[in-house]
Amino acid sequence: MTSALATPAIMTKLHGRTAAGVPRWVVRAAYAAALTALPSGIWRIAAMNFGVPLVEHGAPPPGGHAPTMFDAQWWYIIGLSVVSEAVAFLTVGLVAEWGEVWPRWIPGLGGRRVPVLAAVVPAGIGAVVLLVFPYALIMSLLGMKINGEPDGLIVNGWQTVVFYLTYAPLALWGPLLAVVTAHYYRRRTGGSI
Repeated sequence: MTSALATPAIMTKLHGRTAAGVPRWVVRAAYAAALTALPSGIWRIAAMNFGVPLVEHGAPPPGGHAPTMFDAQWWYIIGLSVVSEAVAFLTVGLVAEWGEVWPRWIPGLGGRRVPVLAAVVPAGIGAVVLLVFPYALIMSLLGMKINGEPDGLIVNGWQTVVFYLTYAPLALWGPLLAVVTAHYYRRRTGGSI
């Protein structure tokens, strides 16, 4: 009984109160979307910044192409991971009260209603753009970048399994965001799509 009461309290602390009329499944979909970028971010930071043996660091890349992933500075890898997760977390705003009314601490906007299209248009564009991830995963399975060149990422055996387990959730980010966005639009406008 205690854990059932603790879960809503934890959720409220993480994102504020859930907006009125949001079903539990939509809240779960929003959190799932927010968490899709986390495993790949952890993998990137662990492999590239801390040298965890998740890739073959010393092996030559296939086809004579330099592995551009290894050329990135440590701060870029961390920044990319943090920004990706922060953007993914914005999905929670589509189910939280702060996605309907600007938080009071925002100068000039605090306390005003968020225009529906101010949330729906960027979220909708994001959902469409994020459809690149399923394509990118398929290309990666074929050993290529999305432009058809060899990817230069060298993983073997268990490293391959870990790589795909951490990057596969990204394929769900776009569809989950689309579902939550559609629900937000319908809930806020009272209409159908």
